[in-house]
Amino acid sequence: MTPATLERLPAGAIVVDGRERIIAANGRAADLLERTPASLAKALLRDIVQPDDRLLLPPFNSLVSLSAAPATVRFESSSGPLVLLVSWQPARFSEQDAWLLLMMPVDDLINEIAGLRNDETRWKYALESALEGVWDHDFETGNLFYSGTWKRLRGLADDAEVDGSLETWIQNVHPDDHAHVRAAIERQDSGEAVFNTFEYRERHADGHWIWIESRGAAVAYWPDGRPSRIIGTDTDITARKEAEARLEEVSRRLRLALGVSKIGVFDFNLDAERDDWDDRMFEIYGLDPSDGPPSSETWESTLHPEDRARVIARTNEGIASGKPYGNAFRIVRPDGEIRHIRSNAATYIDHLGTRKLIGANWDVTEDIALQEDLRQAQASAEARNRELEQVRIRIEYNALHDYLTDLPNRRYLDQMLAENVAVNAILHIDLDRFKQINDTLGHQAGDAMLTQAAAILRAHARHDDFIARIGGDEFVILCRRGRNLPQLSELAERIVHAFRRPIPHDGQLCRLGASIGIAWKGHEDVDAKQLLMNADIALYRAKSLGRDRVEVFSEQIQTQILTAKRTGDDIRQAIEEGQFTVYYQPQFDAKSLAITGVEALVRWNHPERGVLAPIHFLRIAEEINVLPAIDRKVVELAYSDFHAWQKAGLGVPKISVNMSSPRLRDPGLISDLREMRIAKGVLSFELLESIFLDDPEDEIAGTISALGDLGIEIEIDDFGTGHASIIGLLNLNPARLKIDRALVGPITESAKQAKLVRAIIDIGHSLNIKVVGEGVETWDHAAMLRDLGCDVLQGYALARPMDRLELERRLERGWRPVFGDAQT
Repeated sequence: MTPATLERLPAGAIVVDGRERIIAANGRAADLLERTPASLAKALLRDIVQPDDRLLLPPFNSLVSLSAAPATVRFESSSGPLVLLVSWQPARFSEQDAWLLLMMPVDDLINEIAGLRNDETRWKYALESALEGVWDHDFETGNLFYSGTWKRLRGLADDAEVDGSLETWIQNVHPDDHAHVRAAIERQDSGEAVFNTFEYRERHADGHWIWIESRGAAVAYWPDGRPSRIIGTDTDITARKEAEARLEEVSRRLRLALGVSKIGVFDFNLDAERDDWDDRMFEIYGLDPSDGPPSSETWESTLHPEDRARVIARTNEGIASGKPYGNAFRIVRPDGEIRHIRSNAATYIDHLGTRKLIGANWDVTEDIALQEDLRQAQASAEARNRELEQVRIRIEYNALHDYLTDLPNRRYLDQMLAENVAVNAILHIDLDRFKQINDTLGHQAGDAMLTQAAAILRAHARHDDFIARIGGDEFVILCRRGRNLPQLSELAERIVHAFRRPIPHDGQLCRLGASIGIAWKGHEDVDAKQLLMNADIALYRAKSLGRDRVEVFSEQIQTQILTAKRTGDDIRQAIEEGQFTVYYQPQFDAKSLAITGVEALVRWNHPERGVLAPIHFLRIAEEINVLPAIDRKVVELAYSDFHAWQKAGLGVPKISVNMSSPRLRDPGLISDLREMRIAKGVLSFELLESIFLDDPEDEIAGTISALGDLGIEIEIDDFGTGHASIIGLLNLNPARLKIDRALVGPITESAKQAKLVRAIIDIGHSLNIKVVGEGVETWDHAAMLRDLGCDVLQGYALARPMDRLELERRLERGWRPVFGDAQT
């Protein structure tokens, strides 16, 4: 086809390519559309079609071999909408594939159909070429015509009979459409509307609803002006309505989504610099929509001064790049409120070639505030976690360290031993005289001593040695680097020497001391736990040998300790089974040799070793703290025997019992004695002079006073070998002094020693204290002590210690020693 051929066509003709661009148009088409052919050649077909009818156009980008079905399309013209019946088919135009569109005004078509009524061939051709459902209501003749297409739209056969009466036909119209359909028909029948168009739903023969667009025009009239003949077309617009419904649903969801998300949308014409905002945008910015669309300057003025330059620069960059971009900024609303905004935008070109910027804004002020709250909460949580971690570390540290000295504690030591760390040697240190300082000067002094002790150990140990305080006044040093035994002994001696120096506290000089046990691994495979046990054994040895010294663990020491332990266990069993008994050594008047009393001496009636003297068990009994129990048992047995002797008339005037320092400190001593109901003046307690010299006066003064109230006398045993003072004797006011055997022994050969003993006797007599000479081994001793003025004699020359039965047999015989008699 050529342009000349196109011009000769009787109908309006337009040629378009696959992109809907108009290639050519004849004069008839230009006249119909009220445009010039040249202006049509520059336009897109869809730009001159009303938006609602663009869906009726075929897909021009896919040429097919058969022509598409004609349709009634509304076009844009300078005088308003123009309804044309359009048919299209593929064609070759100027050697290229294209589409040929033939257009005819619907009004002309209807008039043409009316004019062709008497020409059957032209009438049928028009009906078939229209491909619309054509109807012709000739009220003058009563002829109601419906084309085959009209019937097929409704699912009817071409030869189906149609009842065209309004009341019958309207039964198939959707109930919701009855009112406006009747109104449209009434306007047409009354002549009010020459050309009438309306849409409605009609039931298809198979039961579903289809949308019909009905167009009708009056072509003949009654004399009264009412139409006598109306011709029209019906078009199935169901597809268009469904498309519109889908579009409306999408639009509705979009509006709902925008409403729910509180997103504002703007569309800015970059060429005309005209902005279009939706209601949400005005709400976000706090502006009044009645003031009209904001200008670029208005929008820029709302930007926070600190953000303005950055946001404008970012916007200009995004427009220049043509790529989608985002922005984040603050705005200042007219009321002064600051809001945080997020924005996304993109440029595009619309169908008219106009450059536009479309985008969305949403207010994220609450999100920013929430983020800030979360950030602060996170910062607070992190700070709290750091505090908790520090607390946890501190708790763990405190759990493993001594609060006073800041040294590792016993738990830490056990942990080290459990891990079986490499240990070369262990020093176990115990402070001497700590309890005395703590009890006399108070806990503050004790704490100061412990702190100073920790400082001394730190000063002498190596940097990699592990120092721990494992008890009240006990410390341990784990030596982790190889040191031989001389080096370890030298370290221990230096520590002992350092502890001998007086420690000043609160104006006083406190004298501590230290006993140390060393366990050295040497070449043997000994684990750390066993080393600690060995060091403990060595420390026990050091303390038992007088304290303030160093002992090294050996198998011999271990054997001795184990033997002592077994002995201790046997002693405890002996107390429970009553194996301790009492032997008695009589005491005699120095002049008459009459019995003045007996000293009760404890003995252990061992089931395997026989009767054991105190030298075999007393020290161990003191170490395991059972002396009070033994002393209590001795007093009970002795007084029971004495009571029996009194009933038997055996003439023992009184008994004396050795009393240990632990028993004197026993809170139950006085109550035990009260329960025994001891007669006054028949029982005396022998005390070593070291007891009342080593202890402060007020510690035992109350006990001694209570003993006096019970009628129990006090004797000073082994007097002369200690450091008793005259003032001490005056304060204690004992009933007797017993001169130590070490002073008595030499008097027969040493005049000087005899003078010393005489002086002691004179001192005692001057204080109204009787004097007992013990250790009388010969009759010469007895005679000299008598001559020196001694009151009472006791010793092997007169009588050895004996059990109760032996003493009772002698007393029953009226036994009394005679000077020079060897039968004692």
